[in-house]
Amino acid sequence: MSSKIEQLIDEIEAYIDSCKYQPLSSTKIIVNKETIDELLRELRMKTPDEIKRYQKVISNKEAILNDARAKAEALINEATAHTNQLINEHEIMQQAYAQANEIVTMATRQGQELLDNAIREANNVRMAAMQYMDDMLANLENIIAASSQTASANYDSLLNSMNHYLGIIQSNRLELHPVEDEDLEAVDLNDEGGDDLDVM
Repeated sequence: MSSKIEQLIDEIEAYIDSCKYQPLSSTKIIVNKETIDELLRELRMKTPDEIKRYQKVISNKEAILNDARAKAEALINEATAHTNQLINEHEIMQQAYAQANEIVTMATRQGQELLDNAIREANNVRMAAMQYMDDMLANLENIIAASSQTASANYDSLLNSMNHYLGIIQSNRLELHPVEDEDLEAVDLNDEGGDDLDVM
């Protein structure tokens, strides 16, 4: 069963796959900002819940260790009780000591093995949970980086287009003004001729 984060990431990937390509482009797509923001907001809200879930898995490590300690302690207590019983039987005093030491050693060894196994299992669960979260966050990082690059490319393309059309408009306006400038020069020449006639 997939996690809520995986489901949301699948939804984001499906949405990106469904977006249309920009005209004359096979790599750039048009993304609805509200839709992608909503998906990312939902992902941001679900992430803490998933982290809590894995923290709960990791916290089970303590339960495993406590269970192992309890079993080890029970074995040792049982061995100690059996030892005391053997010691109380005077006719087998020496045998009781030997058997008691053997039982205590065995119980201690078994208890240590249980504890070691529990620690290994808890560490494996912890490492698996951390690896899973790291994989999920890496996937999310890649999606956000790709979305950011696409948005930046879209903005740059729009800015370049606007600058291109601005140049065309400015060039067209300049083509409209030379006629007016020539008329003004002709008027200035006539004025200068009139002044010369007055001087004479």
